[in-house]
Amino acid sequence: MSDTSQNKEEHWQRTRSLMIKHLVVWFVFAYLIHWHAPSINQMVFMDFPLGFYMAAQGSLVIFVVQLFLFARQQDQIDRDCGLAESD
Repeated sequence: MSDTSQNKEEHWQRTRSLMIKHLVVWFVFAYLIHWHAPSINQMVFMDFPLGFYMAAQGSLVIFVVQLFLFARQQDQIDRDCGLAESD
């Protein structure tokens, strides 16, 4: 396999791994938190039931942070594999 093919294969493996990790985090905060909200509501955060707070605010904050983190991590993978776009 040529060096370029190895770089592309490594790039794809690392990108796929990163994507799966972020999808798991997304799934947890998009679905699992909301499914378990009634039992989580027994805990209180800022005078709101925690399940309500996570559904209304917490998940959105996590998603925005996750987008920036994913972009930064993907850029590092691109640079490490020599496939980054020129600045």
